[in-house]
Amino acid sequence: MPLDTAAVTPGLDVSLGAGQYDRGIDPSPTLESAPTVGAALRAVREYYQLSIEDVSLATCIRKIYLSGLEEMRLEELPSRPFLIGYVRAYADALGLDPDRAVARFKREFPDDQTSLRAPVGVAREGDRRLRPMIVGGVLVVAAFLAWNIAQRAMSKTEPTHVASSDVAASSARVKTPVTKGPITVGAPLPAPQESTLPAPYITPGLAPASADGSATSAMTSAAKPLPAASASPPGTPFSARGAVYGAPATQSVVTLQATKSASLIVRGADGTVYFARQLAAGEAYRAPQTAGLSVEASDPAKVDVFVGGLLKGPLPAAQTPISRLTDG
Repeated sequence: MPLDTAAVTPGLDVSLGAGQYDRGIDPSPTLESAPTVGAALRAVREYYQLSIEDVSLATCIRKIYLSGLEEMRLEELPSRPFLIGYVRAYADALGLDPDRAVARFKREFPDDQTSLRAPVGVAREGDRRLRPMIVGGVLVVAAFLAWNIAQRAMSKTEPTHVASSDVAASSARVKTPVTKGPITVGAPLPAPQESTLPAPYITPGLAPASADGSATSAMTSAAKPLPAASASPPGTPFSARGAVYGAPATQSVVTLQATKSASLIVRGADGTVYFARQLAAGEAYRAPQTAGLSVEASDPAKVDVFVGGLLKGPLPAAQTPISRLTDG
């Protein structure tokens, strides 16, 4: 972006277009009025009373690079392509011809770069471990190839010998005279005997029930029903064999105890559920002295009824009013 140099020097036309600076009508410095292109750019900047900061803001180039370009300290500046861009931007910001500025820079500092050369005094040495590794690899490959060739040669030789022996045996069989006449066939051999015989399977529960060992007696004995398990006689005192739910012992008359796992539900007259639980064997429930209660059991035969702490017997039905359990 060219700077407004006319505003810096009032009354002086310094809007330097291309070619205006060498017409001899303006005493301002030009690109050819200094020994180097950097000095010429600095002379034009100072003529228009511009600072390095002004040019840096206009070109977006760092001040240290602009100062180095004016003093031509190229070793402190970036590479040549960047320098050419800096010269072009600097000249354009001052209203100078950027192409002429770049051309002078290239004349004063030609591109003398040559192709890269190898470092001087550095001997080319390969890895000393590489040669033994290559030699060892070649030897391994050669040994493998030799072994493979030998195996193939041996495999091709063996079938030839086998074939020769087979031919000789076949010739001998052909030359054997064949006897004419009936051929005697021997008797068939008996079937081989079983080395082991499995023991006969005996059905459990069908063991002989009498001395004669008849199957009828055994089946009759197995069909006989087993004797029923003995239950506690009526009048047996209540004994807690697990958790006891419900009312305290002083406020209850009827106690229900599960002999085996069974569900127990106690309802009121209006259908309110007072107790509902799956009782384990030995657990019990003390019914409160509330009128209208009834008990439901999943299996009444598994629930014993205790009245006044004494066994009365199992529940009479799946659903029974508790008041009926105390009758009789």
